[in-house]
Amino acid sequence: MDGRISAIILAAGYSSRMREFKPLLSLGDSTVMERAVDLFRDAGIDDIRVVVGHRAEDLLPVLKCMQVRPVVNDRYREGMFSSIVAGVASLDDDVEAFFLLPVDIPLVRVETVSTLVRAFRNGTCGILYPVCKGKRGHPPLIAARYRDVILEWSGEGGLKPVLARNYDDSCDLETDDEGILHDMDTPEDYDRLNAIMRRRGIPSVRECEDLLVKKFAAEAPLLKHSRAVSRLALSLARRLNHVGCSLDLDLLAAAALLHDAARGRKDHAREGAKLLAGLGYGPVAEVVAVHMDIVLESGASIGESEVLYLADKMTQRDRYVTVEQRFAPRLLSLESDAEAGRAARGRLENALSVRGRIERRLGCPVVQVMVEDGLGSPENGCL
Repeated sequence: MDGRISAIILAAGYSSRMREFKPLLSLGDSTVMERAVDLFRDAGIDDIRVVVGHRAEDLLPVLKCMQVRPVVNDRYREGMFSSIVAGVASLDDDVEAFFLLPVDIPLVRVETVSTLVRAFRNGTCGILYPVCKGKRGHPPLIAARYRDVILEWSGEGGLKPVLARNYDDSCDLETDDEGILHDMDTPEDYDRLNAIMRRRGIPSVRECEDLLVKKFAAEAPLLKHSRAVSRLALSLARRLNHVGCSLDLDLLAAAALLHDAARGRKDHAREGAKLLAGLGYGPVAEVVAVHMDIVLESGASIGESEVLYLADKMTQRDRYVTVEQRFAPRLLSLESDAEAGRAARGRLENALSVRGRIERRLGCPVVQVMVEDGLGSPENGCL
């Protein structure tokens, strides 16, 4: 049977550069400390220990309410390595491996922790690092066999030289999680992380591309289609924003790239939305969920969902077509299937209605925008 995996959160420092006590700062709808604890809990780690020192009296009641085990480091003034030693020394004998996370790196994704655990269980390396953009980040996962090595180290240079000595037993785990690199030392860092937090439910273009390839195993045709839909959706959205709309371009780009993440499954729009919501991309999931069937609300402003819906209906594979061209083959093939034909005609009518709304707002045909923005003429199927 596998031994336990523990998590050690380091929260004993002075927070001197921040000028406020970092563990209790708010971040999103919780505190920095709550986010760190929830990260491991949500990944299925039950044994979570928090090393406290400076202002321990403020943290201990909080940790009690969270049902987290505190580890008091009376030597916290000696620096972070003393807290690592305190946390590692507190581990039980049945612990197989442990995470180390400074509390001021609060934006790590749950999936990253879960992936590290799976890699540790299935592999042979004793030290695993999450890596993003070629840089190692936090939290490393360290086999318990290094416990005594850490406890016996002088502390010179911190933990890094201890682990570096065992390079041959370490592995890098590639991830698209930029949160492993984001620390919070200064007020400027705190403002930056708050801004990132507000956009947390929207992956970057790079993250979307990585998800498509690594998570959803998308092949070249799907990648080309998704990129073409994204180009058209963003072209329309930028023009709409110039005439007074307030479309979120980052949200739309992510939804357009990921709208077919569950392609091949029954009701792939809603299945894809469920997958994306499970990864923490709720806003994107809401747009993706209706890219096949959309309900138009009379008088409502044009939103990201409508733009994606139209862009998808005007993109056949990786080539642009008119709405009518896109639906003609489908309607012809369903002439003998009355029910399926009605559904297809309903989608066509919706697409034409969405196109009409967008064109009235733009004051020109969508085709004109496509030509002027260099996307080509749908009639010619150009990109």
